[in-house]
Amino acid sequence: MRTLKEANVKNKRVLVRCDFNCPLDEKGNILDDYDIERTIPTIEYLVKNQAKVILMSHLDEPGGKVVERLKLTPIQDRLFEYLDLSISKAPDSVGETVKQIVKEMLPGEILLLENLRFHKEEKENNENFSKELASLGDVFINEAFGVCHRTHASIVGIPKYLPSFAGFLLQKEIKILSNILERPQRPLVAILGGVKASTKIPVIENFLKIADFILVGGKIALELKMSHEKIILPEDYNQELDIGKKTIANFKKIIQKAGTIVWNGPMGYFEKEEFEEGTKEIALAIANSKAFKVAGGGETSLAVSKYNLKEKFNFISVGGGAMLDFLAGKKLPGLEAISFYH
Repeated sequence: MRTLKEANVKNKRVLVRCDFNCPLDEKGNILDDYDIERTIPTIEYLVKNQAKVILMSHLDEPGGKVVERLKLTPIQDRLFEYLDLSISKAPDSVGETVKQIVKEMLPGEILLLENLRFHKEEKENNENFSKELASLGDVFINEAFGVCHRTHASIVGIPKYLPSFAGFLLQKEIKILSNILERPQRPLVAILGGVKASTKIPVIENFLKIADFILVGGKIALELKMSHEKIILPEDYNQELDIGKKTIANFKKIIQKAGTIVWNGPMGYFEKEEFEEGTKEIALAIANSKAFKVAGGGETSLAVSKYNLKEKFNFISVGGGAMLDFLAGKKLPGLEAISFYH
């Protein structure tokens, strides 16, 4: 896989697939801008190296039609705050108007395309839509690890037509997660929670080969039908919506001795105060441990932000499903695409 520094970007139109899928409140305000903040080094590098920078992303799930609340204007505003550079926003992600705007761009300028998922063709990985997007650029940079497990046009379609490279953040994600799988500091402790057991079972199966302990909380602990000496399930609950005090104490003991910790998924319904103790206590225990610690997934990142613990983690993965698939040993279509075609 080729990386950004190997790309010739000077005076080139550089299409960057970002993952600006930030959580929003009802009014469309950004609740957590970590996904934006993390792509800034790549954008700054491209600007400094005189590229014409074309950023694209999806936001939430508009269902293939224009949804006013899901336009990328708040993303544009937040990018401006971070970069302190003028950022134009296109009225769409494809079409004649967009082509014209791109044509008039100068080196060092930044253009943000409108929400990719306003077109159903994005999720369908439609060939013509991929071609149309690709026609806007000379070079493609994938900086969206969070959607690398999806076979969408902007992830796997564009690399068929353009020289493709991994952005700085994507590179970092792969390096850190590969190290966890291949040479972790021991004991390696995986902490898995959340509500969807189906997404976590392949990860648990893979971690049985490499982890020393697998601590399972959240709703998935109630649904898990696997038993193994490495799998530690809750001993008690707070109304089945949070792990109980005994379990918290037990999990903390294991966390304190860990050399590497991977955390994906809350321990309970932490958004409600009466069920947040498990997630909060485990988050604090991880943050205060001497282990190399990685967290990932939307809800997990939200919990880390809520308790102001970002600085205590060695790495926070921007990918929930992508991180899980990677840790389960699956091949990610987005990574395959930028490795295969070029």
